[in-house]
Amino acid sequence: MSETVKIYHNPRCSKSRETLALLKENGVEPDVVLYLETPPDAATVQKLLKMLGMSSARELMRSKEDLYKELQLSDSALTEAQLVQALVDNPKLLERPIVVSHGKARIGRPPEQVLEIL
Repeated sequence: MSETVKIYHNPRCSKSRETLALLKENGVEPDVVLYLETPPDAATVQKLLKMLGMSSARELMRSKEDLYKELQLSDSALTEAQLVQALVDNPKLLERPIVVSHGKARIGRPPEQVLEIL
């Protein structure tokens, strides 16, 4: 009786592809969420942050993306709710891939990190 493993996946990202391949090599057939097509809602983002042990949505953002700079997401005046909403509205900013299993989550950078929660 194994719990379903979920991967928030971007097929265009090499680390995401490597992480998915690593899961399959370890006998795991995860639910694949193409988060750019079906972005997580605010409640899901908050749940992922908690499972990742992050205290701010900013930690889950790809801060080197041009969009991060365009939206001025480094502005310390932004509330946590505004940061979460920025991720909901702009899923491209999500650090990837994120693997969820047994109530925990890991970012697959490096891909081997996700094996800790299987």
